[in-house]
Amino acid sequence: MQPMDAQPDLNISALTQAALAARAALPELARASAAARNQALSAAADALMANEAGILAANGRDLQNATGTSAFQDRLRLDAGRIAAMAKGLRDVAVLADPLARTLAEWTRPNGLVISRIPQPLGVIGMVYESRPNVGADAAALAIKSGNAIILRGGSESFHSAAAIHGAILTGLRAAGLPDSCVQIAPSTDRAFVAAMLSASGLIDLIIPRGGKSLVERVQREARVPVLAHAEGMNHTYVHGAADFSMARRILANAKMRRTGVCGATETLLLDATIAAALLPDLVADLGALGCTFKADAAARAILPKLPAANDADFSTEWLDAILNIKIVENIDAALAFIATHSSEHTDAIITEDAGAAEYFLSHIASAVGLWNASTQFCDGGEFGFGGEIGIATGRIHARGPVGLEQLTTFRYVVRGTGQVRP
Repeated sequence: MQPMDAQPDLNISALTQAALAARAALPELARASAAARNQALSAAADALMANEAGILAANGRDLQNATGTSAFQDRLRLDAGRIAAMAKGLRDVAVLADPLARTLAEWTRPNGLVISRIPQPLGVIGMVYESRPNVGADAAALAIKSGNAIILRGGSESFHSAAAIHGAILTGLRAAGLPDSCVQIAPSTDRAFVAAMLSASGLIDLIIPRGGKSLVERVQREARVPVLAHAEGMNHTYVHGAADFSMARRILANAKMRRTGVCGATETLLLDATIAAALLPDLVADLGALGCTFKADAAARAILPKLPAANDADFSTEWLDAILNIKIVENIDAALAFIATHSSEHTDAIITEDAGAAEYFLSHIASAVGLWNASTQFCDGGEFGFGGEIGIATGRIHARGPVGLEQLTTFRYVVRGTGQVRP
């Protein structure tokens, strides 16, 4: 990211005002009925659809100024279908159960005290994200539903798109009688605003970075606020010796090429040596026909000599593009060892008809999401039934995998007595 040297005092002031407004809105949002929060989401979805032309025009301005790979352009681009998907995501979240209207646990002590553990919002969330403007809509929907105020700072490349989407969110909040300050966006593309967010201890309760490795590392390095990290998707698909060949071909094509720029895309194929000679030519032909290129180890190149050679760094690179690493492994333990070395603990999959091998694989990986006979691109909050996601968490504290409504709450205790005093 670029140095943050433009008008830092102005941005600290802007962030402070936004955070104070968000904190002031928190009690009203958290106490709002589920019906009001759902109304805000439904009205925002209607506003997205009603302003499709304006959102596409704003996105067109961003695309005009954008540079980068085709995958980057794809992440930035909106069309009628993607706007409809955003609106559907808001409606899907609206019909989910209220994450605040639960009792997580309840028990009675021998002295008669009744202790309940109940959910509550995390507080004010700061979201820093890149490229994909729909992330702002997903994050806003999940924050509103879970009673959290949120401050969004999208990438400078999506500034106009983010502003247009934010306008629809504000329409929804106003329709439900909720404060505008429940969902705010950075007022400019100045990167000093990000620095102000990262140092806002006591004003922002959690920072969620969603973007490339450099963004996440910088947030983790500089933040004075707790961070829920979204790591890069160094994802593997292991085709086991007992795989169904037709299934393997179909799944791998989807896992790599459905959308190459999403974090759930497979970056490395691990292929069992016992079936490599028979299956690799078909896998390469399938993906090559879809526009994929390859980085292959020596064993794979012994089968298909025309494959480009991979180096060690390739197997630790999140391409987010139509490039697939290929590694031939001797057995399932070799596949697991390779994953342990190269995985970002995001998503890893096995394709096999051997249930025992599948369960062995799933129990031995440390990844946030493990799959059996399914595409890694199913690592997605919407596909998990969360209505959307605010990111994929790969850390070991609080939440792992797609972060939805329940993961955006913490808990507190309520103790009910009948006059007890402690001896």
